Amino acid sequence: MGFLSKLKEKLGTGSGSEMFEEAEHGYVELGTESSIDSGAKLMVRPFVIEEFEQIKPILDALRERNPATIALINIKPLKDKDLVELKRAINKLKKTCDALEGDIAGFGENWIAAVPKGAYIYRGQKAAKGEKKAEMEEVAEYEE
Repeated sequence: MGFLSKLKEKLGTGSGSEMFEEAEHGYVELGTESSIDSGAKLMVRPFVIEEFEQIKPILDALRERNPATIALINIKPLKDKDLVELKRAINKLKKTCDALEGDIAGFGENWIAAVPKGAYIYRGQKAAKGEKKAEMEEVAEYEE
């Protein structure tokens, strides 16, 4: 009997055991009660890109206005697989963010953040609050 099965057995079949079912999918829900506010205006959502085709749900989420989405995108799988497709995906994300008047920037080697209109991504001393850079330094390295 595995660790999670033992925990499920001890906790019973109530809402607490649902928390451990999700652990098998790579994440664990920290709270058993939903704290999601149906009137929320902003949502932070993680994404992983393994193929170019997986860009569509990200673009759809960014276009959604209620609630607006901050997308945190793990590009490592696609980066390891195909740099040409990665460049295409980043270019598509950049164009969509520009069209929506949002912002996009890379952080670390494997992550990109895309935010909606009204939000900006802090880039250190070089960019003052409220200013948007013409070219994103972090993402530009993938486009070269």
